[in-house]
Amino acid sequence: MKKIHVLMLLLFSMASPAQEILTLGECYDLAEKNYPLVSQISLLEEKAVREQEAIQKDYLPKLNLNAKASYQSDVTEIPIDFGEQSFESVDKDQYRASLDVEQLIFNGGRINARKKLTDIELQSQLQEVRITLYQIKKRINSYYFGVLQLREQMELLDSKANVLAERTKELETQVKYGTALPASENVLKAEKLKVNQQQDELESQLHTALKTLSAYIAKPVDTTTILELPEQEMAFEAGGLRPETAFFKLKEEELDQNKDLLSKSLFPNIYGFAQGGYGKPGYNFLDNSFQDFYMVGVKLNWNVFDWGKVKEQKKSIDISKDLINAERETFNFNNNIELEEAQMRIDKIQKLLIRDREIIVLREDIVETSNSQLNNGIITPSDYLTEFNNLYEAKINQQLHEIDLEMAKANYKVIKGNSEK
Repeated sequence: MKKIHVLMLLLFSMASPAQEILTLGECYDLAEKNYPLVSQISLLEEKAVREQEAIQKDYLPKLNLNAKASYQSDVTEIPIDFGEQSFESVDKDQYRASLDVEQLIFNGGRINARKKLTDIELQSQLQEVRITLYQIKKRINSYYFGVLQLREQMELLDSKANVLAERTKELETQVKYGTALPASENVLKAEKLKVNQQQDELESQLHTALKTLSAYIAKPVDTTTILELPEQEMAFEAGGLRPETAFFKLKEEELDQNKDLLSKSLFPNIYGFAQGGYGKPGYNFLDNSFQDFYMVGVKLNWNVFDWGKVKEQKKSIDISKDLINAERETFNFNNNIELEEAQMRIDKIQKLLIRDREIIVLREDIVETSNSQLNNGIITPSDYLTEFNNLYEAKINQQLHEIDLEMAKANYKVIKGNSEK
């Protein structure tokens, strides 16, 4: 018979739908992947690619097509009599079409510096998005552990309701045989209705919390979903890595790259150029006919004196770096205070849990005695309910504190920067 019973249980468990299990780390991952802000990552990357391609095109030759037709009031004439030889003056109407080509040969590495700056700016912008996504973890902690607390309270209320139902039946029997007053059972019935009200309220809060959590992780989470209570080992001395730390470093690199770009702006620009065209007159102004013409060469463009402009711009960048250092120090200061507060909260809850266990042991003894006294008519149902409620209040406090402890640990890890994934 035992084997048949076990086999039936196995078959039933296989036939019933499996409950989905969700962990805190999975919620972190899903929230980061599905939060609307995450779409900025691909947009920023695409924007950077476009900017890099635009900068790269500065290496390509520049082509300018020019065309001009003009009529002028006067032209150059040669007022010298060369006897039999004469020089024809150019016409007042002139025409020219040309193609100018300019190719960069040297600019001090400014193009590569601009490309590097664009890449660092991208990493900095992406890190800002990661900071916002990281901050979602605290909200996930709030709703995740909030759901666990509500479920624990509901389970304890169910247990409380079952015990009250049993005590009510016992009193109904006593009233039936005249060993208790009819009003006695009404006290327990009223308390049971009160418990039912509390259950309805908790159920409403649970659905709200589940709906909000589901919205953050973009995945359906309902009353059948099992949320695991993480048991977290704390490493208070281990160093964490907040995304803000990397952000400050990237901003400094961005400023350094700007300084490098300013230094390269002092270098000369060297270009190769060529011009070819057709017009009247050409390069020979003494030939008053349509003719081809061309020119090739190299030119130098160099601002040899900028009146100290670059120097002042570099000083401004140094001040910006000082501002970033001030922001970093402020962040670290506030973060250390948050860590101390979080650690103190963990210590406080651990002490509360020790007292909770001691209180529950005492309350269970008191309720057991009160139950015997109620059955023997020594105390009233109201007296019994007082001790009974005290016991369940102590049990609820213990369950809430246990979940509070794990939430405090999770928040500590988020604050420190080593939250589990």
